[in-house]
Amino acid sequence: MERWEYKTITYKTGGWLGGKVDAEDFEAGLNAYGAEGWELVTCFDTSIAQGQSRDVIAVFKRRRSD
Repeated sequence: MERWEYKTITYKTGGWLGGKVDAEDFEAGLNAYGAEGWELVTCFDTSIAQGQSRDVIAVFKRRRSD
C-alpha cells in the first residue's frame, strides 16, 4: 500500500493586520520543498477582514520511504 507524509507551512504576511507576501521569497520556499520531494497539494490564506490576509498556508505531500 502506498503511504504518504504531509507537511504544512505557514507564511506570515506581516504584522497583526496582515500585509503582502513577497512573491519571490514565497516561490523560493516552494521550490526548496519541491527539491526535497514535496508536492504542493493546496495553498490558502487565513483572512482577517475586507480582503486582508494574516497568513498563507501551504500543504505538501510526498511518498513515505519506509
